Amino acid sequence: MIREYKTIQEINGPLMVVRKVEGVTYDELGEIQLPNGDVRRCKVLEVNGDNAVVQLFEASAGINLKESRIRFLGHPLELAVSGDMLGRVFNGMGRPIDGGPEILPEERRDINGLAMNPAARDYPNEFIQTGISTIDGLNTLVRGQKLPIFSGSGLPHAALAAQIARQAKVLDGASNFAVVFAAIGITFEESNFFVEEFRRTGAIDRTVLFTNLANDPAVERISTPRMALTAAEYLAFEKGMHVLVILTDITNYAEALREVSAAKKEVPGRRGYPGYLYTDLATMYERAGRRLGCPGSITMIPILTMPEDDKTHPIPDLTGYITEGQIILSRELYRKGIIPPVDVLPSLSRLKDKGIGAGKTREDHAGTMNQLFAAYSTGKEMKELMSILGESALSPTDLLYAKFADEFEKRYVAQGNEENRSIEETLNLGWELLSILPRSELKRIKPELIDKYLPKKAE
Repeated sequence: MIREYKTIQEINGPLMVVRKVEGVTYDELGEIQLPNGDVRRCKVLEVNGDNAVVQLFEASAGINLKESRIRFLGHPLELAVSGDMLGRVFNGMGRPIDGGPEILPEERRDINGLAMNPAARDYPNEFIQTGISTIDGLNTLVRGQKLPIFSGSGLPHAALAAQIARQAKVLDGASNFAVVFAAIGITFEESNFFVEEFRRTGAIDRTVLFTNLANDPAVERISTPRMALTAAEYLAFEKGMHVLVILTDITNYAEALREVSAAKKEVPGRRGYPGYLYTDLATMYERAGRRLGCPGSITMIPILTMPEDDKTHPIPDLTGYITEGQIILSRELYRKGIIPPVDVLPSLSRLKDKGIGAGKTREDHAGTMNQLFAAYSTGKEMKELMSILGESALSPTDLLYAKFADEFEKRYVAQGNEENRSIEETLNLGWELLSILPRSELKRIKPELIDKYLPKKAE
């Protein structure tokens, strides 16, 4: 039986204290009935004896302490899930906002799902093609992996996220592939960009889109990524689909967490973020992966803007501990007009070796990847030396390396937001660039592969 209470004691910003409650549990959903008939939703943040602290999902303006009633619903925030979610746009609370009908749920799921049991995990080892050379060729994304993108304020991570969502696919051709896209704390303009972009390209048909705007309440921002992951778990483990989850921007999520923590008067940790930020992020990231005996999978790309481009800031720092690598965007490359401005050298995919090679991509993938990394690194060093000592101080081979670095950035890294390269095109482009260097410099590739793939004109 649902009991109603008229014992609201105080309201402090988004928080409200209710006295003399019975049987109320942490994270339980509640409804506040205003004297004029309006209903506002809230959830329980803390229970201390017979006092409950609840947080409002909407504004607290207009709530009369004496006349308003609150009832607790006996369950946490839930999402109605169904295969019909594909092609739909929802807000951060899981309600449709695309003008379409309500979802007829096959079931309702608690959005606070559990992290995947390590003993039930299957090892990620299947290649996902994003169509972006710097990821496919050098920092390969593997099915079931968590690979974040570290960006900076003003860099084009939104366009990159939309491009990955449009282009990503598994190569076997037979698998069901879906994208769950959660936009957290973004502007209306950005939200509109994502929706229109997916509709323009037809990618909306295989996408579930959750958008939480910057003027929505902080508590909704905290629930948005969990809504997205709940939808992804249903599609992956009930419908057997390969699901790519893209969360942008995790920094907005962490800021909302800090805001709620400050309102609860918790002791702050590093840079004012709550001490449990690591644990909280892990409860989200660790819901991705592959399960033994289950055909579906969840691959995750969280995108976060590093405050002041600082990789040691708590959000990117803790994200790096939990996930398997990072793709870093470079302000320097962006200033040169290179799109997407992926900084290859500090980027890393810890599982890249598991998803490449014969039968997955191509036999020459590992060798060319290592050779391109080494040649680009050497080329950057030569360009620095050239700026200090002058061109005349470099040997002919050193000059070729400097030329390679320029061509690599112009042709391999820069591909714009519309070009979708197959893995074969990416690998062949790598060989074209390596043909700039003398054959004797290709020390990281087996000779038989050089004979087979190096363009003959270069010899």
